[in-house]
Amino acid sequence: MTARIGVVGTGWWATFNHIPTIQASSEADVVAICDLDAERLDAVGEKFGINARYQNLDDMLARENLDGVMVSTPHTAHTGPAVAALKAGCHVLVEKPMATKAADGRAIVAAAKAANREVLVPTGMNFTPFTIRAAEWVKAGRIGEVRHAVCQMGSALEDLFSGEPMLETAEHMFRPPASTWADPAKAGGYGWGQMSHSLAWLIYVADITFESVYCMDGKSKSGVDYYDAAIGRATNGATVSLSGSSTVPKHKGMHMDIRIFGSEGMILFDNERARLSLHRLDGTDEIFEMTQADADYDGALPVRVFAKLCAGEPVINASNAECGARVTEVLDAMYRSAASRQLITVGE
Repeated sequence: MTARIGVVGTGWWATFNHIPTIQASSEADVVAICDLDAERLDAVGEKFGINARYQNLDDMLARENLDGVMVSTPHTAHTGPAVAALKAGCHVLVEKPMATKAADGRAIVAAAKAANREVLVPTGMNFTPFTIRAAEWVKAGRIGEVRHAVCQMGSALEDLFSGEPMLETAEHMFRPPASTWADPAKAGGYGWGQMSHSLAWLIYVADITFESVYCMDGKSKSGVDYYDAAIGRATNGATVSLSGSSTVPKHKGMHMDIRIFGSEGMILFDNERARLSLHRLDGTDEIFEMTQADADYDGALPVRVFAKLCAGEPVINASNAECGARVTEVLDAMYRSAASRQLITVGE
């Protein structure tokens, strides 16, 4: 079957990545779009040949018989559309961060369970073959019990988080707005905007839930976090070190460096050097062979997985609602800790 997909929010990432990726797939088609901005709605509809255009989400859900909905609204406006689409019987792709309050993340999980539908958060590294292999190693007990992790991420996005136009988007139909990425009152900042990727990888692979977090940050000129340094404890007692930086030089790009230490060995992942390896205390190591191209970030990958999911094909959803909720809980706690200078219990 060809799945029918609706898109909520027709700004930068929807028009640069989500809609073109679905239209290039054989499994799905974007049949309807929804946005509060009528002028933008018409511009996007004309560019991509989408005639069904709505300013009211309930109308789109009631009339279009959708199999899936992609939520590409600003960070703080994810929860309402995601829950509404799930209640309407749709699978949902909701951009990261899935939510910006711990309670909202849990509301999305509950709605997905009640509707028996999938939520996919497009943290692209999670959907790669090497990430899925790393999760299999942990699940199979190859490193024993997870006891400690180091999770570092850096991005070349100094401009974005300072409220300036993002250099790479000069030729795009729309550009990422400062109101989403550089406003501290609207979940702007590096944690929400980028560490949602590295946390999703760690949480999926290690299958941990955070219990408490303490965070310090460094601010951009717009008042959002440029830098984040945090420590956490998981519910199984494992300790975690988290780090993020938005001021990587443009010519270097994004990197993630994550190490997971267990009672019987460790996993090392580093996309900058294109490596994933398992090292055990008994010496029975394993190397996952990958090229630099394999390790480069592919934002279209999770959208292609979503198309298959909506078409009824079997997929591995490596960043589902539960993972998204755990990420939201950690980030919510990190921001509250940085503001209060206190250790925060996750989820409270």
